[in-house]
Amino acid sequence: PDLHLIEYDLTDLGSSMTLMKEAAPDEVYNLAAQSFVGVSFNQPDATAQITAMGALHLLEAIRLTNPKIRFYQASTSEMFGKVQAIPQVEETPFYPRSPYGVAKLFAHWMTINYRESYGIFGCSGILFNHESPLRGREFVTRKITDGVAKIKLGKAPILELGNLDAKRDWGFAKEYVEGMWLMLQAEEADSFVLATNRTETVRDFVDMAFKAAGYELRFEGQNEHEVGIDTSTGKTLVRVNQKFYRPAEVELLIGNPARAKEKLGWEPKTTLEELCKMMVEADLRRNKEGHSF
Repeated sequence: PDLHLIEYDLTDLGSSMTLMKEAAPDEVYNLAAQSFVGVSFNQPDATAQITAMGALHLLEAIRLTNPKIRFYQASTSEMFGKVQAIPQVEETPFYPRSPYGVAKLFAHWMTINYRESYGIFGCSGILFNHESPLRGREFVTRKITDGVAKIKLGKAPILELGNLDAKRDWGFAKEYVEGMWLMLQAEEADSFVLATNRTETVRDFVDMAFKAAGYELRFEGQNEHEVGIDTSTGKTLVRVNQKFYRPAEVELLIGNPARAKEKLGWEPKTTLEELCKMMVEADLRRNKEGHSF
């Protein structure tokens, strides 16, 4: 009874205006996007129409129908791309390395512009990678935990991945959603980094996931020749495949959430080890029951 689904086309301004009039919301959280970085290289136009223009249409619909609506824009650490400072904060210069990052940066700056030009209460949450057992399998963390579960249960022989050296700041999605809500309860609209201020390589996450399933890995080789070997059996369980490399890689992301802690009282609580174990256990359960998604 508390949830009502309304169909609308975020690529159409008129549809966005109808949505605002029909739903009459106090707060709008724009989480809509073509959100997979890899796909954005193959579909840059669709990514721009959905991720960039979709946000603009919502902002304009708010301006024209009810400027008192509070707006949250899901910005992303991918906007930092080729990082200009470590760790990244709200004032760190942006250098996106994918069509997805560029589209998100447009939406981010439009949110700031509508805040400064039209007085819209618009907040941008610059969220670093946030994961949970509900993450789609096309994303690397879930690909890893699902792959580990399948290997553990004898449903797959090996896990193939791309760049194991990429470093990311991973946190628990549930806590980040709480941060989104806190932004729209604040006295003043602003942009906020939500992150853990800890970065690990994809290789580190692979190691954690296999440990959570009872394996010890040893990594050998470099770049596309690197493999992960089960120390107890000598079997190769992880292999690098160049087809999973991106045309332009973001090598290192780590965010400092000091502003969010100071102004919102927000800080991460779940460790990466706890998060990884949670995801592996969920994938083991799903694969045992035969309904992994």
